[in-house]
Amino acid sequence: MTQIESIETNRLIQRSHAEPARSNLSWHETWLGPDSGLIKNWEIGRKLAIQNPDLASRTLAGELPPLNWKGGSDRTLVKREKFGSLRYLAQWQGLRGEDLSIALDSEVTIKCVKTQMIVTFTPDIRKILNESETNNIEEGALNGGPASGVSEQSLFP
Repeated sequence: MTQIESIETNRLIQRSHAEPARSNLSWHETWLGPDSGLIKNWEIGRKLAIQNPDLASRTLAGELPPLNWKGGSDRTLVKREKFGSLRYLAQWQGLRGEDLSIALDSEVTIKCVKTQMIVTFTPDIRKILNESETNNIEEGALNGGPASGVSEQSLFP
């Protein structure tokens, strides 16, 4: 089961799944409006659910797969806790067929059922950007296996 915790807030962005996708919005209206692009990401998630039903079913099962924003992972990392973007959370809600409901002033924590990673979705971009590179180390890299993205071949001829 997906575990979700939330803190109360004043600024809540909500949109019903029954509402149609918006159209004819400028880039500025879409990404810099009062919702900070959350509605657009939720709409993208809804569209992805139609295009990729397997991905949608994985999110419904409680997975946090890689999407367009930081938050998901397809593997277990050494540090099992990380931060994610509220834009990821909006897209994830859309993929799941849920109404959009995100508080702009709070954090939401979800545990992925597949990787057991605990992701805190935060409005604080500094937390997302300041995460240590060690968060991206795979478990095998510390146990003698190769690090992701590094060839086992020598870097020098």
